[in-house]
Amino acid sequence: MDVLYGLHPVEEAVRSGGGRLERVLLARERGDARLERLARLCRESGVRISMETRDQLTRMARTDAHQGALALVRERSFLALDDLLALQPQQGTQHRFFLALDGVEDPHNLGALLRTADGAGVDGVVLPERRSAPVSATVAKSSAGASEHVRIARVTNLVRSLEQMKKANIWVLGLDERGTPDYTDFDFRTTDCVLVLGREGAGLHDLVKRTCDHLLRIPMAGKVSSLNVSVAGAVVMYEAMRQRRQVAAPAKTAASPKPRKGLGS
Repeated sequence: MDVLYGLHPVEEAVRSGGGRLERVLLARERGDARLERLARLCRESGVRISMETRDQLTRMARTDAHQGALALVRERSFLALDDLLALQPQQGTQHRFFLALDGVEDPHNLGALLRTADGAGVDGVVLPERRSAPVSATVAKSSAGASEHVRIARVTNLVRSLEQMKKANIWVLGLDERGTPDYTDFDFRTTDCVLVLGREGAGLHDLVKRTCDHLLRIPMAGKVSSLNVSVAGAVVMYEAMRQRRQVAAPAKTAASPKPRKGLGS
C-alpha cells in the first residue's frame, strides 16, 4: 500500500474514483469543518473511514504535515506510451499536447509540474523509470492532489519514446536557455507536440536535446539565465493552452464601435 496525506491529495484520491483507494484515516477531532467535509465526501463515495489520533497519522505518514487526513491506496499502475498515443485531444482543443520530463528528481518540482499539467489541459505526461522522482506521497501533496488525475506513462528509455512520438507525427519541443525561437513565437495550434523539460540545474541531456525537433527558450530580462524547471514548464504549458484554446474557440463577432461624441455634445 502507498500512503497519501494532506486534505487536498486525499480528497482528490476520493474524487478520482480510480479503484486504488483502500480506506481513509482521519484525525479524531470535532469542530474541524474541513475534516467533516472530507468525511462526508467519503461516506457519499462509499469509501471506508477510520478515526485515528494525530500521533498515529504522523507515524504512518512519517511527517506531521498530514493535516489530519491520510489515505491508504494500492500501488499506482502507469500507462504504456502506446496508451497515451491512442488518446484523443481533450475537449476544446484540436491537437494533443504532452509533457515529457528528462530527469526531474525533486519531488516538489514534479508535484508542481503535474499540478500545472492538470490545470493547463495536458493530455499526458511521460516519465522515465530511472533518473526521475517517484510519484510519491510528497509529489501528491505538492501537486495538491492533481497527480491522481494526470495520465502518466512510465518509459524505460526517454529518447526511444520521443522517437516513437515523432513517428506518430508529434513534434518534440525541448526547452533550453540557448534555444531558438522564443516560446511565444512557436505555433502550438497546428500540430500535436510534446514539451520536454530537463533536469534541475543541468537541463536536457545531450542525446535528448539532439532528438528534439525544436529547442525553445524563455527570454530572461534579469541577471539569471533561467527559471526553476517547474516555473519554466508552467510558463510554456499555459502559453500552449492559450494558443490552442484560441483556435478551438468560435470566433466572436466584433461589436460595432459607438460613435464618439465631441466636446459639448
